[in-house]
Amino acid sequence: MARILTGIQSSGKPHLGNILGAMKPAIDLSNDPQNESFFFIADLHSLITIKDPQTRIDNTNAVAAAWLACGFNTEQNTFYRQSRIPEVCEMNWYLNCFAPFPMLANAHSFKDKSDRLSDVNAGLFTYPVLMACDILMYDANVVPVGKDQRQHLEITRDIANAFNNQYGEETFVIPEAQIGKEVMTIPGIDGQKMSKTYANTIDIFQADKPLRKNIMKIVTDSTPLEEPKDPDNDITFSLYSILADENQVEEMRQNYLGGNYGYGHAKQALYELILEKFAKERETYNYYMENPDLLEKELVKGEEKARVVAKDVLKRVKSTLGFI
Repeated sequence: MARILTGIQSSGKPHLGNILGAMKPAIDLSNDPQNESFFFIADLHSLITIKDPQTRIDNTNAVAAAWLACGFNTEQNTFYRQSRIPEVCEMNWYLNCFAPFPMLANAHSFKDKSDRLSDVNAGLFTYPVLMACDILMYDANVVPVGKDQRQHLEITRDIANAFNNQYGEETFVIPEAQIGKEVMTIPGIDGQKMSKTYANTIDIFQADKPLRKNIMKIVTDSTPLEEPKDPDNDITFSLYSILADENQVEEMRQNYLGGNYGYGHAKQALYELILEKFAKERETYNYYMENPDLLEKELVKGEEKARVVAKDVLKRVKSTLGFI
């Protein structure tokens, strides 16, 4: 049995790109009876940028509700908040002492901001070490990552191997990265990769009117209503194609090519498709957000399970280091 581990930061409500590109594939993995999954909300990581407590709490609840809404089974797997497992912070200090400065200085998370050092805090600089703790703390065998996180997984492996070699024993399980052969990149409403950074996301959990208003902001060209349009170079069509079945996609393609079909019609079709395709997820998400006590119950249940594993691994590390 493989132990799968994945986390998502509580930097805001998950958007369509998060759900299709990361959450749904991770949940599919967790449904395999040959796997055991640990899914966590990286609320400690979010402190690097989010200093307001209520914002972080609201974001954490939104992320938790989204995972549950998308079908993550908390009975078969383990679901928890990173901050509720204090052992990870103790482990963070131990592994910091095995992380070479040049390796951390070369990490993308730091290098991307290294020209603005006044914006860099120690948490950002040591971000890869805390990520390593998140993984190694649970003896994870497999970590699904996007290409942008592959370097951090390699740092985790380097730290774990250095530790094991230093003490001549297999204290840490060495995790493997799992990068999907087909990495789904979801375009945002401006055509760039959908990302909170670009403020171009589609929030499938929004109320109907705000959701429709946002979809209507999708960037298009100025081709008149009556003229044919190029579906292969249109953001709305691209998003529709990702969600719709083959017959629906072909029908919309012919509408584009035939003329007398406006971008407004296509956006309305995309809006209706999202409402239909994510009806259950939207209902479940709202249920948990309106009943935070039930959300808390699910998280606490997972945190009790996660802490059993974390304590065991931390004890192993402390014993190796001579602190027990």
